[in-house]
Amino acid sequence: MIDQLMALFADWRAFEAAHLLSDGVPDYRAPALQDKKNSLPAFQERLTALTSAGWPVAQQIDHWILRAEMNGLDFNLRVLQPWARDPAFYRSLWSEQSDTPDHEGPCHHALIELWTYEFPLSLADAARLAAELRTVPPLLTQARENLTGNAKDLWLGGIYVFRNQLGDLDALAAKTAPATPELDAAIEQARAATLAFADWLTLQGAGKTGPSGLGREAYSWCQRHVHLVPMTWDEEVALLQRELARAQASLRLEEHRNRHLPPLVVINSPEDYERRAAQSVAKYMAFLRDKQILHVQDYMAPALSAHVGRYFPEESRHFFAIARQHEPMALWCHWYHWFELAQMREAPHPSPVRRGALLYNIFDSRAEGLATAMEEMMMHAGLYDDNPRSREVVWILLAQRAARGLASMFLHANEFTLQQAMDFQVANTPRGWMRADLPLLQFEQHLYLRQPGYGSSYITGKALLDRLLGDYASQRGNAFVLADFFADVGAAGIIPWPLVRWELTGLDDQLPRDVA
Repeated sequence: MIDQLMALFADWRAFEAAHLLSDGVPDYRAPALQDKKNSLPAFQERLTALTSAGWPVAQQIDHWILRAEMNGLDFNLRVLQPWARDPAFYRSLWSEQSDTPDHEGPCHHALIELWTYEFPLSLADAARLAAELRTVPPLLTQARENLTGNAKDLWLGGIYVFRNQLGDLDALAAKTAPATPELDAAIEQARAATLAFADWLTLQGAGKTGPSGLGREAYSWCQRHVHLVPMTWDEEVALLQRELARAQASLRLEEHRNRHLPPLVVINSPEDYERRAAQSVAKYMAFLRDKQILHVQDYMAPALSAHVGRYFPEESRHFFAIARQHEPMALWCHWYHWFELAQMREAPHPSPVRRGALLYNIFDSRAEGLATAMEEMMMHAGLYDDNPRSREVVWILLAQRAARGLASMFLHANEFTLQQAMDFQVANTPRGWMRADLPLLQFEQHLYLRQPGYGSSYITGKALLDRLLGDYASQRGNAFVLADFFADVGAAGIIPWPLVRWELTGLDDQLPRDVA
């Protein structure tokens, strides 16, 4: 039966990927989507027929993952419909690797991952990139046919995304010059198509009047049956409101405690940034090792060092740059992400089901929740005992995550517009660090509107981790070892917390009983 599950997984993933047309463009036209809708029940029936009762827990978890992914396609076909409602779905160029297992938000099936190329390009890579870029014009032609939705904020956000794709293409042209005639032509054609599409979106956007949120009921169903987060919309709102209040109150207490200490020294030059980043990575890795918090692996320090980012001058310093240039280690804690991606590469999970990224961002509360939790957990573990002012940065980070998550919740309930959500996030982030004049603000709220549950996942996932850590430690009593806990979490894979909980504790009480 387990062999049948693996065969079903392979068939399912092949089916889920969109059919490619003769020009290499994925097909999201109405007939193709109707075929998907008609064929999905057969896959669900095959899964149901594989009765997993009595299987080892690890294989039962794989069975649940397939169920969640099939629910994800069902939800997209019935409710989310990104190909019809969300112009940003048709973005093709990605210049940076995501710090999670896959790109955040709904994406089409023929992305151009520029970050995977080495520049200057070889002739073979130039030809491959040109072929990929030639899919952009026909894809955007198809998008004009497919985009029939009336979701105003999603539509307006899409205009911004394609103006950015223009910039990415201009940067690519500069980076590859002088290029082959084939690549030059492909870049220019993709640029012309992108510009025309952005102009078309702008023209059509004037007539868009509908809401973009999914509503509370649909949001809750998606969280419960796709992302396996055991909370309703109302329960998530209550949690995020509590975390926002806790972060803001804790910040004020921390400021009072530290009132006689000098302020943090802000990094204010590229040279200082490079020096402080290197020092703080070394300090953080030593802390993790010496305090026996993680079983530190050889790949961890290089993975973190490769992603420390760059210096931002004050005029362009967005929220995370402000935080990082006050206390770099606060973000190094969150960038546990890079440890996990390195682990996926260096020590892949034995099950094909968990080896790569789960579809539909089902990994969100697990990946983002652990990364967010590390910020506060490491603070409590003593990371800033020699520099208490850094604790203030941790509370500001938590307040920002809770504020933007709450704003996204009200967006999905259609109680906020996109602008109101952005205003709420700015107003509830301490010290004015969430700037309204920089692109990060719109990027975040637009993303969370596109992908229900992602905006809250940082906080919901953190809460589910707290519960798991408590139960795991209680079961082991005096034998509890923190580094073993993190190792066991990593070994389970980047899968929803209720499934990690089941594997580590034997408790399956957070899984939905009304199986969809």
